[in-house]
Amino acid sequence: PARRPRVTVVGIGATSGVGVEEVLAAIDAVLPPDAPDIRLAALAARADEPGIRGAAGARGWPLVGYTAAELAPVMVPNPSAGVAARVGTGSVAEAAALTGGGELVVAKTVLGRVTVAVSR
Repeated sequence: PARRPRVTVVGIGATSGVGVEEVLAAIDAVLPPDAPDIRLAALAARADEPGIRGAAGARGWPLVGYTAAELAPVMVPNPSAGVAARVGTGSVAEAAALTGGGELVVAKTVLGRVTVAVSR
């Protein structure tokens, strides 16, 4: 049987105004070195942030945005009541990574103004 291609999804949560370099530094800090076929996923409201969109463009990675309603039902190991109160879902990075498919291989990691999680 044909093997399904492996995909690495990096879920990103960030504050408004985050820069491209901040986003890329956070991703680089957690991304496994052998990560194949990288894709970024974020809250739809943040996917248009220049820092997030710019990071995806700089590396040629596809970027998808999910609504809070799409992310809210995703079961994650580290939900946040504060995030839920602000954006309507208890998780952005972990839920976005998991919505993209696979299993969580890097849990929510906060680096400055960027939160990242990785699924594969």
